[in-house]
Amino acid sequence: MKKLFLVAVATIMVFGSCKKSAAPSASLKTDIDTISYELGMVNSSGLKGYLSDRLGVDTTYMDEFYKGLMEAANSGENKKKAAYFAGIQIGQQLSTQMCKGLNYQLFGEDSTKSISMRNLLSGFIAATEGKALFNLDSVRNGIQQKVSRFREKSLAVTYAANKEAGEKFLAANKTKEGVKELPGGVQYKVIKEGNGPLPADTARVMVSYEGRTIDGKVFDSSDKNNDNKPIQITVKDMIPGWIDALTHMPVGSEWEIYVPQEKAYGAREAGEDIKPYSALIFKLKLVSISPEK
Repeated sequence: MKKLFLVAVATIMVFGSCKKSAAPSASLKTDIDTISYELGMVNSSGLKGYLSDRLGVDTTYMDEFYKGLMEAANSGENKKKAAYFAGIQIGQQLSTQMCKGLNYQLFGEDSTKSISMRNLLSGFIAATEGKALFNLDSVRNGIQQKVSRFREKSLAVTYAANKEAGEKFLAANKTKEGVKELPGGVQYKVIKEGNGPLPADTARVMVSYEGRTIDGKVFDSSDKNNDNKPIQITVKDMIPGWIDALTHMPVGSEWEIYVPQEKAYGAREAGEDIKPYSALIFKLKLVSISPEK
């Protein structure tokens, strides 16, 4: 039985090695020949990972890659072919990396929606030809704001249920005993009332905190991230809900605050647990105001 197994393995090795290599046959007659071959070997390191991860190439089709590689590398100084191959390379980047990035900017995690590749290419080519339908400088100046508005409008539909859940939670929460509301909509409940000064929004302060989603999942904590020690922050650098709360908290206070989505991250996604339009809950303790330097 053991002998038969060894024969089978040998057969697999023979037939497995029968596939003809896509590489041109090497002719190693001189030192230059040999070092050229070796340079080719070492510069191929990580190629499949690069093709897959950076260029979105399905490495099942390596034979097609080799054909393109050979044709491009052997085109030499042929400017016409060089331009053609550059077009292929840029086109691949447009259809994979750029398209993927733009789709995320516009639609977030919603993979059912996509930009129009036809119109992307139309605008891309027309702009390089100087024949675009719109003034390029005007588009450049306004595109980021337009993308942000488009994204917010799109995500408001995708995450409508998330937004509604937060609104319902806050509406019910404000009726609970001990819950108060600050101007702007942040709700809070005093766990411990401090008697120190109120920080300005420009102050650096030491705080301890724990953040939860409205269904109770802890997504962040100073105890976890800073070995049970407070962290130092500048008040104005935090989300609006924190700014509202901290500037009304005397030093030594500990509050539980309930932050509407527009006072938290709004249409932004902040990590795996905080989806767009999420109302959030924080336990927030104001330990001290740091002395100015």
